[in-house]
Amino acid sequence: MRAAITAKGNTQEALLDQRFGRCAYFVIYDTDYQSVEFIPNPNVHGGEGAGISSVRLMEEKKVEKIISGEFGLKIKNLLDSLKIQMIMVRDPEKSVGEIICLLQNTWGEQSITPC
Repeated sequence: MRAAITAKGNTQEALLDQRFGRCAYFVIYDTDYQSVEFIPNPNVHGGEGAGISSVRLMEEKKVEKIISGEFGLKIKNLLDSLKIQMIMVRDPEKSVGEIICLLQNTWGEQSITPC
């Protein structure tokens, strides 16, 4: 399974970015390969439609879950139609590494980072 995490930076120490469509980075975590990929968000400075463009990017990356603090109003129906699950984390102090640890613990996998 592939999950995307919105992040303020491109390290596992980076904090969760509360914005989905205009986050600084998308972190793609692949549970099968336990790989982590950091993707700069091309929509970070985009105008209207940044959320929809970001959803299309996640669709291209074959993401099945997206973890973020907030999602725009237009996004829910689009994600539902694509069968991509939204997970909201309202703690702005959570790091990417902590979220990956939570995902690993949820699926009972061995950690790639110390949890």
